[in-house]
Amino acid sequence: MNKKTALALAAVLALGLLAGAAILHGEGHGHSHDAHDDHDHDHGHAQTPPTAPKPTQAAASAAAPAASAAEADGHAQARITDEQLRHNGVQIATAGPARIAGTLSLMGEVALNQDRSVVVTPRLAGAVQAVHANAGDRVQRGQLLAVIVSPALAEQRAELLAAEKRLALARQTHEREHQLWQDKISAEQDYLAARQALQEAEIGVEALRQKLAALGATTAAGTQGLARLEVRAPIAGVIVDKKISAGEALRNDAVIFQLADLSSVWVTLAVPAQDLARLQTGAQARVTSTAFEAEGQGRVTHVGALVSEQSRSATARVLLPNPQGLWRPGLPVSVALSQDAAAAAVAVPADALQTLDGRTVVFVRRGQQFEAVPVQTGRADGRQVEILQGLTGGERVAAKNSFVVKAELGKGEAGHEH
Repeated sequence: MNKKTALALAAVLALGLLAGAAILHGEGHGHSHDAHDDHDHDHGHAQTPPTAPKPTQAAASAAAPAASAAEADGHAQARITDEQLRHNGVQIATAGPARIAGTLSLMGEVALNQDRSVVVTPRLAGAVQAVHANAGDRVQRGQLLAVIVSPALAEQRAELLAAEKRLALARQTHEREHQLWQDKISAEQDYLAARQALQEAEIGVEALRQKLAALGATTAAGTQGLARLEVRAPIAGVIVDKKISAGEALRNDAVIFQLADLSSVWVTLAVPAQDLARLQTGAQARVTSTAFEAEGQGRVTHVGALVSEQSRSATARVLLPNPQGLWRPGLPVSVALSQDAAAAAVAVPADALQTLDGRTVVFVRRGQQFEAVPVQTGRADGRQVEILQGLTGGERVAAKNSFVVKAELGKGEAGHEH
């Protein structure tokens, strides 16, 4: 190796050593700085405790929908104290088993009791002489309604009078022949003929009397004349229709009055075919007026055997007592027909049911909180309602005045929205 080469290698080695020293110095300074920083960081934590970072508005907004969603997934609630319940008259009931009589609700109409209603006809043609009653009048049985002059009645009575004269003569002849036969003056054949004539006369008179009675006329003409026909009330009741005027000429079959005993009335119902199996004769019926506040109790006395082809319904009839005359024929009514009672596993008072957001709910009390719980209902009898889903036995619910709880819940929701 010559001298130049040795000098070059020495220079290269010197430069390499200098570069390595510079690198080692820089790393040592960096580590020292990091250690100092770590020391300062630890020291800072020791002096000042950390504070929780404040949530940003976006984070709060994100949390709020989560809370609302949790509330929506649960039941709406309202907090009501015992004092508030007493002040507002809210009563608490316990859901549990009950026997519920099912009801079938139908619309009906009050009608005359046809078993206690009659139409009055003169039965003999004639002219109206006088009218003594008007529509709406309450009359007693046998009360005079009208007077008719009837030539046909005059003929009937004249014939009866002649028959009574013949009877009197036949009776005299019979008595005389009987005496002569006993005295052996006349033959027995004459006596037997007289007795036969008497019997025939008696039959003739009785037949004419029965005929006049069937026509509604008295057998005695009195001083008023043979043609006087008195029309009298066949039953006690109210005149519901009058079709007669003084001086009018009547046929024998003309309807001149209609009388009805309104102490009881009928309620006629149209029962859909699908409900006929649920209705039986003798079932109790609660009748409610749709025109005014009135309610009565009756019973089903008839269920029609035929179903109308047009309406697909059968006719049923309820007999309804009407002692005060409130139920007038033609009045529309609603009828609740009772059915056999059946056991319900869970039932609540009818007052406990409310409608909230289109759903049927009851307000269940848990502590001082009321929760609106949707339920599925079954049978009802006006006092108790069967709960098929949503409640279990033993749960306490708002019954009477439960609408107060509904109103409080509405206030709470309005405040939350605000």
